[in-house]
Amino acid sequence: MALPKLNTMTYELELPSNGKKVKYRPFLVKEEKILLIALEGGSDADISSTLKSVLKSCIITRGVDVEKLPSFELEYLFLNIRGKSIGESVDLIVTCQDDNETKVPLTIKLSDIKLDVPENHTDMIKVNDDITIKMRYPSMQQFLDNNFTGADLDNDQRIDKAFETVVDCIDTIFTIDEAWSAGDCTKKELTKFIEQLNSQQFSLIEEFFATMPKLQYKGSVHNPKTKKDSDVVIEGLSSFFA
Repeated sequence: MALPKLNTMTYELELPSNGKKVKYRPFLVKEEKILLIALEGGSDADISSTLKSVLKSCIITRGVDVEKLPSFELEYLFLNIRGKSIGESVDLIVTCQDDNETKVPLTIKLSDIKLDVPENHTDMIKVNDDITIKMRYPSMQQFLDNNFTGADLDNDQRIDKAFETVVDCIDTIFTIDEAWSAGDCTKKELTKFIEQLNSQQFSLIEEFFATMPKLQYKGSVHNPKTKKDSDVVIEGLSSFFA
């Protein structure tokens, strides 16, 4: 006789970038096991692959392409799924900033971890009076490919990787009268366009990447040695589950 099946609760959230509602379920014991293995000893690529695999299994809403979601949205989804799966808090050990030495325990409620979007952040880059570039966020795989898989690259190769990231993240180029979708342009054409920018114009694109949304917790801890309180800021998914 077959064993009974357990009913799984489902939940819903809104994606921060576009407000789309996504239904999901908590992850199961088998998924928790592979996550723990990846987080404890895996490379960035292993963690990314495992994270995406688990998210694909847990997301119920059709049409959500995990491969194309921005890295911060994958992290946001995982944080919510983890909260419904294991618990609504996480225990960390942090270093007190007043002496940069004393380590103290800190329990963080997942509801207190927010997606921080700087006020000056925009995906519309106005390079001059006539031309505007609409950027799109890099997927987690693009982020990893261009930032973590080239530890042995020389400086010129790292610069090439940075340019490649910029080119890959162009969505549309506008003038007052026309618009060019990146999908209708070759990579060579987009690269030549970016190479025409001066340093000041290119810095506006760099600002887009520097101010991308990220998971962030702000709080304070008490140092038992100095008897002082100090602020603590924790950013990025891996920091919350280190």
